[in-house]
Amino acid sequence: MPWPSRKRDKGAVADKKEPDAKIAKTEEETEDKDEEEKSTKPPAGSSKSGWKNWKKAKESDSGGEESKLIYCHWLLKSEPESRLEKGVDVKFSIEDLKAQPNQTTFWDGVRNYQARNFLRAMKLGQQAFFYHSNCKEPGIVAIVKIVKEAYPDHTQFDQKDPHYDSSSRKENPKWSMVDVQFVRMTKRFIPLSEIKTHHLAHKADGGPLKNMMLFTRQRLSIQPLTQEEFDFVLSLEEEKPH
Repeated sequence: MPWPSRKRDKGAVADKKEPDAKIAKTEEETEDKDEEEKSTKPPAGSSKSGWKNWKKAKESDSGGEESKLIYCHWLLKSEPESRLEKGVDVKFSIEDLKAQPNQTTFWDGVRNYQARNFLRAMKLGQQAFFYHSNCKEPGIVAIVKIVKEAYPDHTQFDQKDPHYDSSSRKENPKWSMVDVQFVRMTKRFIPLSEIKTHHLAHKADGGPLKNMMLFTRQRLSIQPLTQEEFDFVLSLEEEKPH
């Protein structure tokens, strides 16, 4: 049974308790123009616990040189609480994904051009954070992986679907989706508030989260992560929550 679509047609809803994170596992229809797909690499490297250890290890590996900005991981926003959109409940939590056959399903309903381009840039086997949004406490709950690269999103042609797009043609589909599979839960819930604290600190000292799209392009439901961003956020699961 397909899961509810991922996108909101109009308007943006701020994550509760975090006004800077605007949209749940959905993004509003924006005037973003098509952008070139980001080059990607397969995931690599390991995480170090804590900013000091992470920085020390990176300087050792690279001679202190800044790595090139390459996106090879992702963050996918999803709403864990019920919300009706054109009469359809768009709720889809990590538990809903785990309940799917083979713990796998398609990531449909994206109707933002930049987010669509990110979907199209995803490569088989790349990992992503599953992020609960538009809920009491937004944050990262699990890791998933891409098990099928971009292909046409069937919901754009379904007149009964809330994300039907009458302007899209089957011979030249406007919208894409990928298939994702559950990998594991994070060792602990990593709240948005904690990630933001590190983001603000890194903006001041040049840390890996200084340009994290979760805070620079909050409305996007599909967001790329560099290896450094992914490694640092993943290292937080080893830390005791403050």
